[in-house]
Amino acid sequence: MKHNSLPIILASASPRRKKLLEQINLKFKTLSVDLDEKQFPNEKPFHMVKRLAEEKLNLALQIIETGIIITADTIVVLDGKIIGKPKDKIDAVKILKKLSGRKHTVYTGFAVFSTSTNKKICSYEKTFVQFRNLTNEEISLYVESGSPMDKAGAYGIQDDFGAVFIEAINGCYYNVVGLPLSRVYHALKEVGA
Repeated sequence: MKHNSLPIILASASPRRKKLLEQINLKFKTLSVDLDEKQFPNEKPFHMVKRLAEEKLNLALQIIETGIIITADTIVVLDGKIIGKPKDKIDAVKILKKLSGRKHTVYTGFAVFSTSTNKKICSYEKTFVQFRNLTNEEISLYVESGSPMDKAGAYGIQDDFGAVFIEAINGCYYNVVGLPLSRVYHALKEVGA
């Protein structure tokens, strides 16, 4: 990526997204934007994640005057229903039992915008994830660790015990972590970063 004098801002509180951008040696700042992430009636999952990424971008633009802004939203979908972050440990157990032995889809919507070029890329990525059959003990141990509590679908594919729940994926691994890295990298280049 060419050197750009504009600061890059990740408008997300997600430590996983921050780590992914650090992985590609991107210099950036973070900003947290608060948004009520509700699904509209009959809204398709890919429409929802794109809309939420764009709404987060609009909120960030109320604070940031100059820069290249990245926003994202990730959801897990099983049987056409969105599974968000667990409300509590009991909810986390229920979610993991639902996902056990099943295939689900992870969608991440993202937006990248440059204030200098006025270019905006808003898109999404989807990845299919197959869980193996989980034992009650595995689910309990994982939930007790606290790891699933801030994650859509109550699991993390990266660097924790949730990684061993995955039998196979079809699509972008980084999308499941929370940011389709290659797509976002190319979007950054396209808007002028």
